[in-house]
Amino acid sequence: MNMFRRLPLGAAKSLLVVLVFLSPAAATPARAMAIQQVETTSGIKAWLVEDYTVPMVTIQFAFRGGSTQDPPGREGSVNLMSELLLEGAGDLDSDAFQQQLDDVGAKINLWVGLDAVEVNLQVPVERKDDAFDLLRLAIERPRFDQAPMDRVRAKIVTGITAEAKDPLAVSGDVWMKAIYGDHPYSRPVQGSPESLAAATTSDLKALHNRVFARSNLVIAATGAIDADALKSAMDQIFGRLPAEPSLMPVSETAPKLAQFISLPYDLPQNKLLLAYPGVSRKDPQFFAAYLMNHILGGESFTSRLWNEVREKRGLTYGIQSHAENYDHASAFVINTATRADRAGETLSVIDTEIKRMADEGVTEEELEMAKRTRLGGYAIHNFNSSNATANTLVDIQLKNLGIDFLDERQRLIEAVTVEDISSVAKRLLSAKPALMIVGPPLEGKKG
Repeated sequence: MNMFRRLPLGAAKSLLVVLVFLSPAAATPARAMAIQQVETTSGIKAWLVEDYTVPMVTIQFAFRGGSTQDPPGREGSVNLMSELLLEGAGDLDSDAFQQQLDDVGAKINLWVGLDAVEVNLQVPVERKDDAFDLLRLAIERPRFDQAPMDRVRAKIVTGITAEAKDPLAVSGDVWMKAIYGDHPYSRPVQGSPESLAAATTSDLKALHNRVFARSNLVIAATGAIDADALKSAMDQIFGRLPAEPSLMPVSETAPKLAQFISLPYDLPQNKLLLAYPGVSRKDPQFFAAYLMNHILGGESFTSRLWNEVREKRGLTYGIQSHAENYDHASAFVINTATRADRAGETLSVIDTEIKRMADEGVTEEELEMAKRTRLGGYAIHNFNSSNATANTLVDIQLKNLGIDFLDERQRLIEAVTVEDISSVAKRLLSAKPALMIVGPPLEGKKG
């Protein structure tokens, strides 16, 4: 990446320089990556990383308000609406839109999460203006024609029906319903055959108007485009959207713990899921919990859980812990799978390691190793391609972490002490977890 290219004067309102570590084969061990904050006269903002190595442009953006914005009884509507954005827009029907997209060599991907709708565009630089205009049509003037709507809806329903026969797919929906109750997080992003059947063209148009607005938008761009060209593109693509969204409020929630969920299936293995309290991204103990997780189960091959459950006893092929951070809820989750006749033993080992972490914390050696791994690996995993860079920059913006987050992240990680981890471990891991077992019932365990 040619990150030493001179930036146009006045192109950036704010500039952050971070170190991006390259692969061992690279000639230079590190180089500076400039993240510019670009803003148009109409107030649309984006973060930009210029890179002229390959003549491609990547733009990724997100509208806050994902499946939580599905109206009651119309679950899956945001997902259906988003899938239809590329099925005709403006004067172009579905076939014509797809043909023009192919002609300009552009690739657009869309996906819906609980808290946001995200879109990624990649296009050769020489065709970027044509691709930007197609993207503008899709975002501003989707058609929601009945024939494509029926076809896409039928495709989604087919997928839902197939997943209903897969115990692991079913378990995901059951798990979210169990730990989040009646909160919007408990509802499947794709909806159900019944809720999708109830969705109308008018519903999708109204939903589009409520969610797709300029103040509800975060944008990142990478590749062969400068700040002035990006400003023009942002106004071209997003300038005619409504200024403000009309989002349904979403309440804060927390996982419902101290419960046992059993999904009996005739399987050779038990899938095990455990949920403990989590910490939000804004919590002062977030990075202490982040490093605690790394040591306990977040790092494959070296974590305590991996060593005790996998290496010493051979109870599983893999075990992992991770933090789940949504906009309105956080949880600490452990997941693994084991032979049905050894599920009880596996849970006992996990429980022992959880109690050891809560009671004893970590050693200085474990903490320093975790810091080195997390600081050294972040750039490799998050900035190793244009797509990864754009995705990371959008994610940072969605979490309201600020353009200085990468410097701040390093400072906060380095500041964590063993006492900090001991405190957060007691706080999180002393709770009785929610436990779900998928597969043969565990002997002596009842719901």
